[in-house]
Amino acid sequence: MVQRRSLGGFIDVVEIEVSAGDGGNGCVSFRREKFIPKGGPDGGDGGRGGDVIIRADPHLGTLIDYKYKRIIRAGRGEHGRGKNQHGSDGANVVVRVPAGTVVTDAADGSLLADLAAAGEVVIARGGRGGRGNSAFRSPTDQAPRRSEDGRAGETRRVVLEIKLIADVGLVGQPNVGKSSLLRMLTRARPKVGAYPFTTLSPNLGVLTFGGRDIVLADIPGLIEGAHLGKGLGHEFLRHIERTKALLYMVDATDPAPERTLAVLKRELALHSSELEARPGLVAINKADLVTPARRKKITARCPGIMISAVTGLGLKPLVKAIAQVLARIEEDEDGMGKGS
Repeated sequence: MVQRRSLGGFIDVVEIEVSAGDGGNGCVSFRREKFIPKGGPDGGDGGRGGDVIIRADPHLGTLIDYKYKRIIRAGRGEHGRGKNQHGSDGANVVVRVPAGTVVTDAADGSLLADLAAAGEVVIARGGRGGRGNSAFRSPTDQAPRRSEDGRAGETRRVVLEIKLIADVGLVGQPNVGKSSLLRMLTRARPKVGAYPFTTLSPNLGVLTFGGRDIVLADIPGLIEGAHLGKGLGHEFLRHIERTKALLYMVDATDPAPERTLAVLKRELALHSSELEARPGLVAINKADLVTPARRKKITARCPGIMISAVTGLGLKPLVKAIAQVLARIEEDEDGMGKGS
């Protein structure tokens, strides 16, 4: 059973059951009208059952709609009727999820769909409608008395899991100031406090610079052993898998910021070699709490941009550096596209 979390209204993993509609049964009927002897079979076919469709909606940001509604059923097809009246098809049901949702089979964990952008996938197909007796009429059987029952629709349990889509993911240990930085750079208003693990769920903010919007993701703090599930473990790591670049944040008051940076990078590498290779920057926060001499010593051992998410120190150079990294990534992507 998948563990579900309710973190301030943010639901990022949920398991639901989806059931497509059954097909309608075919009908056995014979035409009986005055002055028309031997009217023949006129039983209609049953309608097809409705599908369950999962659709990515860029306007959604959580799976909270499925916290309590955990069984989704599509409409069943109508049965066929006499006078060759075919049953109506069952209504499809659309399950709307945030863009970036990954759909896996709850039974074996196999990937069913990766809705990284707007799009949809049929996750459970409706059953075929049964044929009525008019479909079985032949030269050797002018009055068939048989029909087909509709086929059952597919039923399965699936896991919906959000993986955030952002340009830059903020990576740092608890209480390093990621949420405070997000507040300073964007209009996002994440909850912040002077204690570890203030951020329990991801927060997104949009930074506008140079005529473009840059989406920043503030994600729960990363500690040593996160790849083994310590702290918020994989709850954190899966949310940075889609980011284009990473902003490593370390604390200027940390006695060994270079070691902390190494721990952060090692945790990402142990989780995914792709994350280790992702472009990144280093921001050394809380520079307002240390002396200028201490800042020089820190940057000599741990090269990065000195900032203060409280006073605004160094934020302009940081934003410019972020924009430059993203521009290089886009240039590389364009070059690969032209080369292919």
